[in-house]
Amino acid sequence: MKITGLLLAIVGWLIPVLGLSLTSSNAARLTLCLIGIAVCLVGILGVLNRAFLQNAIWKQ
Repeated sequence: MKITGLLLAIVGWLIPVLGLSLTSSNAARLTLCLIGIAVCLVGILGVLNRAFLQNAIWKQ
C-alpha cells in the first residue's frame, strides 16, 4: 500500500511536468495539471493515509 501511494504521488507530479513538453496549449496544460493534482491527492490522502492509519500508534 505504501509503495502504491508513493507511486501515485510521483505519477501525479510527473503528469504536469510531462505535459509541458507534450502541448503548448494553455487549456491542455491546465487540464493536465488538474489531473496531476487529483492523482497526487488520491495517492497521498487516499492510499498513504489509509496505509499509515492501519498501524497507528494509538491503536496499539
